[in-house]
Amino acid sequence: MVIGAAVLLFIASLLDIASCDGPDSVCDTVPNAWGMTLGLGLGTYMTGVIGGALIVVARLLPQPRKVAGLDMGTVGVVLTVATAWSLLWWWIDADGAGLGLILGLIAALALAAGAIAAPLVPALNAALLPAPRPAAPQPYGAQPPAGYGYPGAQQPQPGQPYGGQPQPGQPFGGQPQQPQPQQAQPQAPAADFSPFWFAVPVPRPLFAEDGSPAPIAELAPGTWYLAVEQRGPALVAQTQDGRRGVLQDTSGIQRG
Repeated sequence: MVIGAAVLLFIASLLDIASCDGPDSVCDTVPNAWGMTLGLGLGTYMTGVIGGALIVVARLLPQPRKVAGLDMGTVGVVLTVATAWSLLWWWIDADGAGLGLILGLIAALALAAGAIAAPLVPALNAALLPAPRPAAPQPYGAQPPAGYGYPGAQQPQPGQPYGGQPQPGQPFGGQPQQPQPQQAQPQAPAADFSPFWFAVPVPRPLFAEDGSPAPIAELAPGTWYLAVEQRGPALVAQTQDGRRGVLQDTSGIQRG
């Protein structure tokens, strides 16, 4: 409302300030607000336009600004009211008001009314620009590139293959896994354990889960392995080819 009234007030300053009923040669010499007196064009019409601009700028700024120690929006309201008051007396005192004066008075009254009502009417007090939305927080461990050997990749569940969609009972490469006979575990897995990636500092043997002393594989440094269970100080690790075994020496491992 304030912006539209200010634009209309500026347009009115370019129109004839007085009415004319004579011939065209005479009516063509009727001045507008700028051609009549500089005080009318700059001191009255433009005062209202500047006041409207101050109100709009004050609404756009995130923090209130001061003009000569006064709030910018308050100064704008005072200027719009002064313009409406001045144009009212110009219209009363005019012998024959022209379109520029009549339209200017209407625009000035609308401008002053909008400036005064803006803090009071909720519909006029709405923000001119929408508030910026806060960036959505990135979840912890957000979807890095998938693939085996990457500690931030999505961790498969114990017993699931690496790469593609895991299928029950199938290790890496899609070959069906031979069922293993159930054997008693020497230690129960920790109840609050969560699988994690790790790397060993030096080559270390991986023993079978049934407790046999012969190693089934050797973990090499620089490769990430998945710890799927914890049995006391030992870890049950899964290699990239789907084999599982017990890592008895967990000292100095690097968690991914």
